[in-house]
Amino acid sequence: MKALGPTRIALRLLMRNRMAVGSMIVLSVIVGLALAAPILPIPPQERINLEYGPRPPSPAHPLGTDDLGRDLLSRVLYGTRISLAVGLLATAVSLVIGVTYGAVAGYAGGRLDNVMMRVVDILYGLPWMFLVIILLVVFGRSILNLFIALGAVQWLTMSRIVRGQVLSVKEKEYVEAARAVGCGRRRFLFRHILPNVLGPVIVYSTLMVPAVMLEESFLSFLGLGVPDPYASLGKLAKAGADAMQSYPWMLIFPGAVLTVILFSLNFVGDGLRDALDPQLKK
Repeated sequence: MKALGPTRIALRLLMRNRMAVGSMIVLSVIVGLALAAPILPIPPQERINLEYGPRPPSPAHPLGTDDLGRDLLSRVLYGTRISLAVGLLATAVSLVIGVTYGAVAGYAGGRLDNVMMRVVDILYGLPWMFLVIILLVVFGRSILNLFIALGAVQWLTMSRIVRGQVLSVKEKEYVEAARAVGCGRRRFLFRHILPNVLGPVIVYSTLMVPAVMLEESFLSFLGLGVPDPYASLGKLAKAGADAMQSYPWMLIFPGAVLTVILFSLNFVGDGLRDALDPQLKK
């Protein structure tokens, strides 16, 4: 009988995790609805109807309307697109910085490694919110700058994870053998080092996306989130919180969708961790 490869083993273990599989289905439905928002039979998110005003859920507006008479279902779907984009793109920024920084530090070792890690320690001591606010103030508020600002403060943990994995992999016998036969530095790094750190990077990335989405929501409560005319789930929740006593549905529905997404991403991350961690497979 042919032995299964590590990828198939990990996939089989992931499929056995009911919470992870259920979360992936839920995420697929939410993402599918959000992406299909422009072609769904719902009013445009920017359509204002001051005469209609805030109304509770009804057949015409399944999630109700906000204080400007805008359809809340449409606003939630488009807000989901923005929140997911913020989470994914900010995570991508942190991956590029963190993986590169950690790989260089772990591969170089010695004095350079010590200097680079002391820089990380210093940055860890600074409050991330302070750094984000400075970046947004200096470069201005925009969705692109928000991606960069959030990603620029999220790479520290990623760099430590990658550095630790690189230091561990460097001592393996097959790596020593590749070095002994004269493997070039670039080939050595991209063929033998980085592929072996992908597992922890993938797992941490799935956990970083909900963390970034939560941070963006917190920034929205401070008035530093996604700028107008865009609206993220955090921004919708902030508007709902301001009118919670009079129009509770404005907070309940965006908050519920954001909560489901965050829990689902965390369950998927836990499932990937269990599937990719060799210690947990035994």
